[in-house]
Amino acid sequence: MEINLEHGAGGKLTHELFNSIFYKAFKNKILEKAGDKAILRFGSTRIAFTTDAFVMAPKKVSGCTIGKLSVTGTVNDLLTCGAIPMYLSASFIIEEGYPIANLSEIVRDMSETAKISGVSIVTGDTKVVERGKADGVYVITSGIGKVIKNSNVSGSNAEPGDVIVVSGPVGTHGTVVMLARGEFGLYSSVSSDCCPLNDLVIPLIKKYGKKIKVIRDPTRGGLATTLNEIAKESKVGMVVEESKIPVLEEVKSACEVLGIDFLSMANEGIMVFIVDAKIKEKFLKDLRNNPKGRLASVIGKVVSDKEKKVVLSTSVGGERILDMAKGLPLPRIC
Repeated sequence: MEINLEHGAGGKLTHELFNSIFYKAFKNKILEKAGDKAILRFGSTRIAFTTDAFVMAPKKVSGCTIGKLSVTGTVNDLLTCGAIPMYLSASFIIEEGYPIANLSEIVRDMSETAKISGVSIVTGDTKVVERGKADGVYVITSGIGKVIKNSNVSGSNAEPGDVIVVSGPVGTHGTVVMLARGEFGLYSSVSSDCCPLNDLVIPLIKKYGKKIKVIRDPTRGGLATTLNEIAKESKVGMVVEESKIPVLEEVKSACEVLGIDFLSMANEGIMVFIVDAKIKEKFLKDLRNNPKGRLASVIGKVVSDKEKKVVLSTSVGGERILDMAKGLPLPRIC
């Protein structure tokens, strides 16, 4: 058996690779709770730590560049730990012959996004490889942040009765990148949703504290994979209403034409929240009062289910199992 591109797509094969190779070798109590992020304790202080690699192609689309994405992705990962992002590292693997002007543009975008996010890029590394040994440039970022005192978010915290909230339209980033490649002869005026979400998430954590059980950014593998990850970690089931899931009409139409499920497409500017049902209305109102959450929606609920299934109630009145993303509709997006 060999590694193929689907192993990096964020769906079933990615999880199988993690569990059979990485988790098996690195297994420890901290790794058990997360995967691409961790919460570390230093006395009474909790520090969030995360790392990611970015291989987006093309490296620039409407609303997003690999530079903006590399900072946004790491900042948003820290937010899912209930933390205030503080410091980032940035490393580059650059292919010989890559234009310096292009590299300068990537670095500029990273700098601007870091300023918007209130973080500092404080260390890093650079490697140059031979011509043909890399796709132009790869960017690797890691980040640390201070966990907010009254927060306790984890993928294992969802409980029956909790509600599932999405902060905005799903599938936008992945669809924009897919169409930007020009391989399908389809074009759209839609821009990527890529943006850091500090100003959306941090006030909610400070206000609602432990009433927010789970926060996740549904990047690779999309909403479908993220919900399945939470269900498995929390050992619960979920019932999601298709009609309540926000999606831009252009995104939905493009995915229908290409036979791709927008629920498996990447997002880079929305969050999934699992919250106590008692705060549902106030929480949704606060989300919608922020421009980044104006299309937020309660899309379903957490239920008891030993099989840890995510069930989608379809718009036509039926039901289907919403599984993790399969196949490879869109590699190299985040």
